[in-house]
Amino acid sequence: MADQKTLLKQITEISFTVNDLTLYLDTHPLDDNALTAFKQAMDQRKQLLKTYAENFEPLTINCVCPDTNNKTETQTKYAGQKHFTWTDGPLPWEGGTV
Repeated sequence: MADQKTLLKQITEISFTVNDLTLYLDTHPLDDNALTAFKQAMDQRKQLLKTYAENFEPLTINCVCPDTNNKTETQTKYAGQKHFTWTDGPLPWEGGTV
């Protein structure tokens, strides 16, 4: 497993790619190569977000899963308990990464 800072950097990079492809596809909606690249980038982003949520905390609300989030139980007041993990943190934009 990558460390938190490395994983967050990978999420940021693939998110930029997704956003860039989205802008391109807005004006070129039939471009097969761009559609393929978009699907691959989205799949990679979803996997990275899932990995991050499982090991640290969810970065988006659709990644919240009390059964699997924050397996390391870092940054939580509820270690060992099933709970709503959206409030575990601090989050990266709050200075939460190492």
